[in-house]
Amino acid sequence: MPKNLDSMVTERANDNFFDGEDSRYAKYERAKSKVASIKRFYNHVLVFLIINIILYFLRQKFVFILVNKDAFGNPDFLDWINWNVYGTTIVWGLILIIHGITVFGNISWYMKKWEERKIQKYIDLYND
Repeated sequence: MPKNLDSMVTERANDNFFDGEDSRYAKYERAKSKVASIKRFYNHVLVFLIINIILYFLRQKFVFILVNKDAFGNPDFLDWINWNVYGTTIVWGLILIIHGITVFGNISWYMKKWEERKIQKYIDLYND
């Protein structure tokens, strides 16, 4: 059963009443969560760099190992190897950029506005 708007406002006012230790703990938890997400991003960057350096270094080795006399002159096979190496870097790089934007970018204002719009939508729906 949905809560009425008056009880929600009263609960929010009561939440604001406790600004002491609870507020410090909430700030600490938010800060701890932010640091953990930044750490995960840096680990993601490190793995990205290591794997891509290995791929580019071994790209020539792949050509020599995988290409036998029959396929040596086939440019399609060599292009396939190159596109796999370059494609991995491009796709993973785009994913890494999106990860960085979510960690360091200020898109939280958009998410908060979206949440507020959805909450208001459901409040209006329940009031009808």
